[in-house]
Amino acid sequence: MKKLNKLNAEVRLSITNKGTDGNSVFGPGIAALCSGVRELGSLNAAAKSMGMAYSKAWRIIKDTEETLEVQLLDRDGAHGSQLTEEGSKLLDVYSALQEKLSKEAMELYKELS
Repeated sequence: MKKLNKLNAEVRLSITNKGTDGNSVFGPGIAALCSGVRELGSLNAAAKSMGMAYSKAWRIIKDTEETLEVQLLDRDGAHGSQLTEEGSKLLDVYSALQEKLSKEAMELYKELS
């Protein structure tokens, strides 16, 4: 039983749009990209901080925007990017949900194990 006490329960939250055919979701990876844009002021800088190619980050953002039908970023060419109002709200809601779900999962895990 002591070994079980060392384990953690994790919840991987995804926000989807069931009204579209796309496979992209707003999950941990896209949330990290959006957080990086918020903090660093550009998608390129956010991608580099994650060890990701800009082209891949761009594709992920575009696919997610298309699937969710929500524009996440305002792009200003060489001047960087910033989250749209909807993108910022989605990131905030996602982060709050993830935090609450993770805390609840750990409490339930401790209770049940």
